[in-house]
Amino acid sequence: LPEFDVVVISNYGKGTFLDVREYMKAAQKLDIPVLVDPKHTPFEHYRGAALIKPNRKEFEAVVGECRSDDELIEKGCQLIKKYDFGAVLVTRGHEGLTLIQKDQPATYISTQALEVFDVTGAGDTVISVLAASLAVNTPLIEAVKLSNIAAGIAVSKLGTVAVTRHELFDAVHADHLKGVLSEDQMVLAMESARRRGERIVMTNGCFDVLHAGHIYSLQQAKQHGDRLVVAVNDDDSVRRLKGQTRPINHLEDRMAVLAALECVDWAVSFSEDTPERLICRLLPDVLVKGSDYKEINAIAGAQCVLKNGGEVKALKLLESRSSSEVIKHLQPEYKKEGEL
Repeated sequence: LPEFDVVVISNYGKGTFLDVREYMKAAQKLDIPVLVDPKHTPFEHYRGAALIKPNRKEFEAVVGECRSDDELIEKGCQLIKKYDFGAVLVTRGHEGLTLIQKDQPATYISTQALEVFDVTGAGDTVISVLAASLAVNTPLIEAVKLSNIAAGIAVSKLGTVAVTRHELFDAVHADHLKGVLSEDQMVLAMESARRRGERIVMTNGCFDVLHAGHIYSLQQAKQHGDRLVVAVNDDDSVRRLKGQTRPINHLEDRMAVLAALECVDWAVSFSEDTPERLICRLLPDVLVKGSDYKEINAIAGAQCVLKNGGEVKALKLLESRSSSEVIKHLQPEYKKEGEL
């Protein structure tokens, strides 16, 4: 045992453990925390465990029926005191998890499952991810939350399945890897999308004053894949390309507007005159630009995408639409009002 950071005892009552108390004593002698999935074994056998994880049925078989959350928490506190547990984690199916700790408020964590196809192995998933997390010194509440997310993934599949590290990463970061991203976040988001088998399209531009031509082009681009990345020139890059009076809208505003469009999944900025370096790092499945590019090879990043087995497309543009023309049209009107 000395080489282990944590010990998990999952006692199915099938005769594997002749006397589980010997395992408990051995681990405790080495100050190794023990996590227990008790099944129907008397809780007395796990005295001193760092955490015990019964489901609600197993919990109530020991403490009696709990008619309310407060009663469940109170009886959990009594177990902690009686058996010197560090914590009691009650798994409650679709009702989520309740974590009860010594001298701390109880924590309720709602279920993360969007769809439930098979609950087989959900409890094992919770204790496994919990152990792996605590072994690397993750705070208990965070470890429980991670375990809950993993269980949500497990029950969404048929049969007994292992939740992969990538699946867990994607689920944890799902809300953070969308909309306006940094370049490094963009790499992670695209890796996640590829693991899901999604086809990624990329385009780029200044998008200073958004108009119908932009919307048309972005909608056309999205039709070539599942996800659309829009690379946006930062303010200095726009000034070098368009002149010192541009951009009209600063980078943060331009990216926020783009990310709000239904057809755009991600917006990421670049500081160079062209997005070639960024495209060569991200390597989308499809690179899209407007048909004003007569030669595919003239499109920044095209060679990298083609070499990687991707596609490069030049799509038809709406005629007579450009930010520059819109700005030229508006400037005299604003000057009359003293707004420029």
